[in-house]
Amino acid sequence: MKQSTQLLAAAVMGGGLALTAGNLQAMENASFNYVGSWSSLSLYQNFERPFWEDHLPEASDGAVSTQVTTFDQMGLGGGEVYRLMGRGVLEVVSTVAGYAVQDAPELEGLDMPMIAPDLDLARQLADAYKPVMADAMAERFDGAQLLAIVPYPSQMVFCNAEISGLDDLAGKKIRASGRTTAEFLEALGAEGITLNFSEVPGALQRGVIDCAVTGSLSGYSSGWHEVSTHLYPLPVGGWDHVVTAINGDKWNGLSAEMQEWLMDEVATNYENAVWEAAVEETREGIACLTGTGECGRGDAGSMVLVEASDDDFTNATRHLEETVIPRWAARVSQQWVDRWNETIGEITGITASR
Repeated sequence: MKQSTQLLAAAVMGGGLALTAGNLQAMENASFNYVGSWSSLSLYQNFERPFWEDHLPEASDGAVSTQVTTFDQMGLGGGEVYRLMGRGVLEVVSTVAGYAVQDAPELEGLDMPMIAPDLDLARQLADAYKPVMADAMAERFDGAQLLAIVPYPSQMVFCNAEISGLDDLAGKKIRASGRTTAEFLEALGAEGITLNFSEVPGALQRGVIDCAVTGSLSGYSSGWHEVSTHLYPLPVGGWDHVVTAINGDKWNGLSAEMQEWLMDEVATNYENAVWEAAVEETREGIACLTGTGECGRGDAGSMVLVEASDDDFTNATRHLEETVIPRWAARVSQQWVDRWNETIGEITGITASR
């Protein structure tokens, strides 16, 4: 058995043998306790839970066993799960990176408002910044290993007020999806409001806020179209990337073969699948919110779809360069600014400086 394991490891290192259920017998069994993101949303229901609960045990022919829940089902806020994972309280976790920026401001560098208007560019930026995110996760959370970065659908603006473009957000109270989004909204002349996701529909209905930012499909699933009238479809809140990471001790306790197999399974059957679906989920969310297109998830709403102008893109870039990125750069050390410039900055042509 020892010789078989050594041959397997050598083949993997040389790229000559894919790790499949058939040759997983050469590796130890493994179990994972997984804590996912919002239980009510499509990402968890259609991707996270099926992958961790069903796919991994099946793909490993029973060598891997899992227990799966979500942070909201555990009564946790999304912001503390990385901290608990780093301490070994949780093993594998997924949450919106923006929820954890108080602990790791480097994570904010991935998802700036309006920096990636389309999903192709968002994926390119995420792939480029992934090694930076991995190093930040390891440094901030006691050696944690990053496993995946996936997007929610485009984080757009829902308003219970008439708007015709980005400039019309000035003077409005808007629930932001994260700190950089709040800073971007404030640069526009709006007031960024912190509010739990579940509280938004009531706040929109009562006029406590004028607008709120979330993903198109998330907003539809949560009934935001019933309490708002206008939809601005560009990613004012970015893509709200959900980052999956595993406790460092747990990761280091796995064999090299199991690490290789798990990373490949996550990339192929979870990460890529979510990115591929995000385009359609963004489109379907808009269709379901506005009634402009086919909605296969229920009755469509009748929100007004607001078209973006060339001036919107110009102003968004200006606010990023003058306000949002400099503020972020001031919250991190120079090494992270340099790495941002070498990755996202190189692709977008935007330079960050402290």
